[in-house]
Amino acid sequence: MTEVVTKQELDEAFAMFYGMAASIKDEVSPAVEIPDEDRIAAFKQTFLKSIDNNIAVQLDACIHCGACAQACQFYIGTKDPKYTPIRKLDLLKRVYQRELSPMNWMLRWVTNDITIDDLNAQQELVYDSCTMCGRCNLVCPAGINIADMVALNRSAMAAAGMMPDELRFMQEGQAEDGTIFGADEDLFMFRIMDLQEKLGFEIPVNKLPAEVLVTTSGLDIHLFRDALGGTIETLHHMGVDFTLMTDGYETANFGLLSGHEATKKKMTRSIVDAALKCQARIVIVPECGHTFPAIRFGAAEAYGQPVPFETYTVSEYFGRAVMDGRLTLEKDKHKRVVALHDPCKVGRWGGVFDEPRAILEAIGWELHETESSKQYNFCCGGGAGNFLIERADKLKRAGYRVKMNEIEATGAESLVVSCGSCRMNFEVGKVKAGDSLPVDSLAAIIAAHLPKTAKEGAQT
Repeated sequence: MTEVVTKQELDEAFAMFYGMAASIKDEVSPAVEIPDEDRIAAFKQTFLKSIDNNIAVQLDACIHCGACAQACQFYIGTKDPKYTPIRKLDLLKRVYQRELSPMNWMLRWVTNDITIDDLNAQQELVYDSCTMCGRCNLVCPAGINIADMVALNRSAMAAAGMMPDELRFMQEGQAEDGTIFGADEDLFMFRIMDLQEKLGFEIPVNKLPAEVLVTTSGLDIHLFRDALGGTIETLHHMGVDFTLMTDGYETANFGLLSGHEATKKKMTRSIVDAALKCQARIVIVPECGHTFPAIRFGAAEAYGQPVPFETYTVSEYFGRAVMDGRLTLEKDKHKRVVALHDPCKVGRWGGVFDEPRAILEAIGWELHETESSKQYNFCCGGGAGNFLIERADKLKRAGYRVKMNEIEATGAESLVVSCGSCRMNFEVGKVKAGDSLPVDSLAAIIAAHLPKTAKEGAQT
């Protein structure tokens, strides 16, 4: 693999990006003043429009067993009962009981209405102390989808104008120009030209038509250029007919993370439009956990009808190519012992488990699984935009430590990740905790083990 970014460059970029992220709190403009009664009304109206029979049944199903608490790393890391996942649905349940339940004529007399103090407290519960990882869903004996209903809570908070300042800053920026951290078309093309020079071949941009649309994110454009470069180099090596598009490259979606529905659909629709424009059969999203569900599960909703393409994350696409023989990787001379982090949205929600493991096996690395792996894997502790929220730092560190303790117990020489947000949180967590375990991108690892012989002319 051609080295597209040195360790020194990565360290410098990380320091710069971390500084940018840390300064958001100082740059965000004051929130629009809204009367408390209007905030409460908007919050409740979001719930009332969304509660259906399925949600109603789940809200009545809790048996107060506490299993979800033992699944949540924020509870495990703090032992504070307020972080029990099901408690994050208390306001949703109160609205349901007072307004829509069969016994509402009686329950409204014994169930308190929502106040502005409730909303202020709810912000920490559904943003700071929940990454919507879905681990609690798996252990709930009543089958309650807590994570999706936390997402509904975020939508209600957004409607009430009560997103955390950092997520509001990111959402408003995307709503305005479709970018994050200033990763506009000029910077995107600058990075592509730089990668093109280092890789030694022309990178197709705005190629019409193309079989595969490759997307990226501001996180990779600014920081994890080894992941973007590794993806492009491997596709070129395989002989894939691919392109990137200047009007559809950014897949980070702070509408999804903040709960702002209009921005969520706008960002997803921009990728759908780019895929349709280049007639792509496949869209590859970058190593970014939340971009995966935003496109795979949200594209048809944003478009208003089924879409004519399939969506794959990087680890999934290349893992399948390894598994079916379209991509051969060279064995590493050193049989490195590694741990693997399964991103929540890619793994637990998307079912991508075998593919990254097939890649590690193909290069001859020895995988030591963490105690909680695959569908029961713990979150990195900073997903769903949490890693940007300054006041959540103590909670993030508690969640990180639960996960890192399991990783360190494997005796791994390094940690392999396939999500930029996870990678960022692990890197920040290491700095805060004084840890030193290397964290590597799976896309970059793949490119580093491409055969030095003639290129394979595999087909997509």
